[in-house]
Amino acid sequence: MKLKSVTLWIFVLITIIALSACSKSNNNTNNQNSPESSQAPATSGGATKEITVNAVDWSFSEPEIKANVGDTLKVTLHNEKGVHGFQSDDLGVSIKDGETATIKLDKAGTYEFHCSIQCGQGHDNMVGTIIVQ
Repeated sequence: MKLKSVTLWIFVLITIIALSACSKSNNNTNNQNSPESSQAPATSGGATKEITVNAVDWSFSEPEIKANVGDTLKVTLHNEKGVHGFQSDDLGVSIKDGETATIKLDKAGTYEFHCSIQCGQGHDNMVGTIIVQ
């Protein structure tokens, strides 16, 4: 009886370890190195635009980003001075220094982004737009 119980527990433990290893996802939305403002064809019909947004107290180097419907935008945030974040509530993006977000632009419009980390007196001025045509 005791041998069956130990065998059952070993089986359960091996099953849990195997299932937890299978459930890990590799989400490449963040922490990818990207060259500044390059374009490459996307597999789903638009272009892939890679943009590095440099943040300096209290502005973004790319206050206006233009793209087309169907494009994929890869935005990397680099803090040159101070501690900043990049967030667009409408596009569901929130990244910190050194992180990259991949955004599929499937709807035309103007989407605001802003600094998501309280960075001082000019924080409220750290805004920009992504224009999708």
